Amino acid sequence: MLIFDNLSLIFIGLILLGVIPNLFYMAGYLPHIQRKSYFLIHYFAFIFSMLGVVVANNTILFLFFWELMSLTSWKLILTDEKQKGVSKIARFYFFMTHFGFIFILMLFLILSNGNLESSNFALLKENASHFIYPFLLFAFVILGFLSKAGVVPMHVWLPYAHPKAPSPVSALMSGVMLKVALYGMIRFLFDVLYPWPLEWGITILILGAISSLVGVLYALSEHDIKALLANHSIENIGIILIGFGMGMIFDTLGLKTLSSFAFIAALFHIFNHMSFKSLLFMGAGSILHQTHTKNMEHYGGLIKSMPITAWTFLIASMSISALPPSNGFLSEWMIFQSLLNSSAVTIMELKLAIPFALFALALTGGLAIACFVKAYGITFLGLHRSENAQHAKEVNPLMQTGMVLMTLVVLSLMLFTPWFIGYFDLVVQDFNHTSVYDIIFSHGIWQIHSVSSNGGVVSPLILLGLLLFITTMLYGIGRIFKSKIRYHHSWACGYQTNASTQYSATGFAGPIRRFFAWLYGHDEKLKTITLSNKNKTTYDESFFEVHVEPLFESTLYKSVIKVTRLISYYIYRFSYFEQHQHYSGIIFSLLLFVLFSYRIFMGEFSWLSFIIELVMMSIVTKVLILGDKK
Repeated sequence: MLIFDNLSLIFIGLILLGVIPNLFYMAGYLPHIQRKSYFLIHYFAFIFSMLGVVVANNTILFLFFWELMSLTSWKLILTDEKQKGVSKIARFYFFMTHFGFIFILMLFLILSNGNLESSNFALLKENASHFIYPFLLFAFVILGFLSKAGVVPMHVWLPYAHPKAPSPVSALMSGVMLKVALYGMIRFLFDVLYPWPLEWGITILILGAISSLVGVLYALSEHDIKALLANHSIENIGIILIGFGMGMIFDTLGLKTLSSFAFIAALFHIFNHMSFKSLLFMGAGSILHQTHTKNMEHYGGLIKSMPITAWTFLIASMSISALPPSNGFLSEWMIFQSLLNSSAVTIMELKLAIPFALFALALTGGLAIACFVKAYGITFLGLHRSENAQHAKEVNPLMQTGMVLMTLVVLSLMLFTPWFIGYFDLVVQDFNHTSVYDIIFSHGIWQIHSVSSNGGVVSPLILLGLLLFITTMLYGIGRIFKSKIRYHHSWACGYQTNASTQYSATGFAGPIRRFFAWLYGHDEKLKTITLSNKNKTTYDESFFEVHVEPLFESTLYKSVIKVTRLISYYIYRFSYFEQHQHYSGIIFSLLLFVLFSYRIFMGEFSWLSFIIELVMMSIVTKVLILGDKK
């Protein structure tokens, strides 16, 4: 029923590391939530469901906890359902999460031969070995689990759902829930579908490379701070998949040592992303709580009034930007080494896929730095850009405690890297892979080595020591040779220096937005509005308004929505007598789709059974409708 191997244990640890600081933050945030009982019930059920997913070894239990995780997160998004647009976005999230659930359910039905009650992962593996369409199972894993993780092109719900959820929930969804989805993928690939063909690893690698690039590019165009962070979740899930894809490729080629190193790098980045993304959402929630807006253009100068938030946000920004010696730098360095270790591969497909992934990862790293220079600079530095920012103050001690505790998690992943890698090494050993801990730390815990003969070496503690030494030295020199400080008003090309003369988030991202115009499909308009002052003198004020419509929404999803609406219209016309009949028809249509798809894939389909089951379904539907009418 339950499983507590090393993979489950490290994900239990990940959930607890993400939840414990969040509990403090949530306790400080709770007084500002209107429906407290509603929120707390779903909040703790959400945490319980994530723990249940990573320990379930029975198909019914796994599906139960997975669905509970989806429903509770959906209800948490609806906490403030009176807020504009929340209900619409919650429906969209509900649809996307159940889109993935359909494929997970079909995967379990096929592999369990319809016997969900007594099936575990060992039995699923035995059945998978006899299935004649293994690529179909892999496609279901991608559609089922990675749609929940936010991989392109199934990522569109993240920038909408995360900003609308309460900030403690945003931190849990992005920091923890997405990793539980990755756990499902890892568990199935290793425990059920192993070994893999080479094409599967290449697919994961390409999906990761595209996701990392798309995520960071759309993050750069965002001014909503929580939407910006949600897009960075897409980016970092892509980085994780690059490492995991390389591990699958090396495993298929029989390079077990390189494969273990790549899998460890991916697991390390899973933990790192949980830590710094949870901290960033906590910081964003604190800013939103004090300024009452998610628009970065209305922030500025918050480092003085919110110092704890500013410094914790800075540490997380350095980590997500992979600046040395942060934990984000260490895991991305290991993923880079995994890509560079493939130089001797001679297969043509890999000669095309791996350089593309390397290019995507390098470009992603540079754009992530630019994005967080914008996010941190516009938010915390400069002059106040609005009255709300001017009157902002630090959040309450409980929320500060949550941010400080999560900062300690971020720093511990950097300072105690050998300890964490030791546990990740145990996980890959459970999957019959080579232990590489002694190779990675062949010269002691002070240095991290690549496993290839011509690989690189990095020392996080030495880098940290050098950073502290240089900072202290520069500070000391400044104190010794300090000169008299003179204060002058800034010159702004003849204009009076104020908030409007500062660099804006729109202006900062402008060059990149124009360079990638084909991807953004952005619309820039110069708008003019007429204002009046205290003397009732009217004047015109002009400003740029930029709208970015994501490529996948404007092409793929709009077409799907049009077709779906057309089908729904005819279903409704078919059963318009009663609204309940409409809902019943849809529910049983889905059941029929899953049932008959399962029978076709298992080779058990017959027209006789199809007609009998269709008639029975019709009778059941009619009984329900008559019950509704009564």
